[in-house]
Amino acid sequence: MPASSIPSFQTSPFPKTSPFSASPSITITAVARRHPRHGAPPPLRRPCRLRPPLPGTAFLGAAPRRRRPRLLSEPADSYDVTVDFAGNAYVTNAAANFIWKVNAKGEASIFSRSPVFTEYPVDRSSPYSFCGLNGILYISKGYLLAVQSNTGKMFKVDAEDGTARLVLLPRDLPWADGIAVRKDGIVVVVSQSKAWFLKSEDSWAEGAIFDETALEPEWFPTSVTMGGDQRVYVIYGHLEEGIFRKGEREAFSIEEIRSERESGEEKIWVYVLVGLGLSYFLFWRFQMKQLIKNLDKKTN
Repeated sequence: MPASSIPSFQTSPFPKTSPFSASPSITITAVARRHPRHGAPPPLRRPCRLRPPLPGTAFLGAAPRRRRPRLLSEPADSYDVTVDFAGNAYVTNAAANFIWKVNAKGEASIFSRSPVFTEYPVDRSSPYSFCGLNGILYISKGYLLAVQSNTGKMFKVDAEDGTARLVLLPRDLPWADGIAVRKDGIVVVVSQSKAWFLKSEDSWAEGAIFDETALEPEWFPTSVTMGGDQRVYVIYGHLEEGIFRKGEREAFSIEEIRSERESGEEKIWVYVLVGLGLSYFLFWRFQMKQLIKNLDKKTN
């Protein structure tokens, strides 16, 4: 796309009442936090991807620490957002399959429009077939991982030049939506009906799906995030209620999910440790018996 045809972001301060009350029709669909480098808490830029229910303008809100929040508007169909160490935001466009980059000044450009994003067939008769690039995640090694809902593919995108390649997985991730990474490098992807646990040994040239867990499809999970101690939390967005105007909802839910396989492996290690401890105790007891017998013999 020529530079002249790239829509520019408009920067304006948030209203004083609430950072996200720019319009009563705005829906918040994604939130990201700038990664702290080496564990230090830098000034944070918290972009929040906002979308009205009707086509037109999407917004990227930035809330720096100790400064007034800003609202960045964009006439495009954006879906998810992630942030790198420098405060650059990367925003997926699901309808046209490209990735925006918005720097800390609010200047936007199309960062990646790789042809690999449109190489794979889409079943147009399936629900939500219009939804292409969706969840996106910044990895500290200098690349992005993005999932595509209507093909179930995952892509690795270079954070310097935007070049992309397919991540080789044993199977597709149908209707993949949210994506997040644990501190141990395990990536979790959620769809409407399940969550996948993935790992890679080669920086995501290839990946393995080592476990999956069922979710509540009627609650329509949309996002996933990580907590301490490798905890994984799924956000149930009840998306269809908003799309089809099925009334207003006052409460939403967050569920902690676990990998059954990892939990089973943890239990095995517990049994192994208990077994080793018991063996050591029995060996010590046998040795003490022998020692007592030898002492008795000497005294007699």
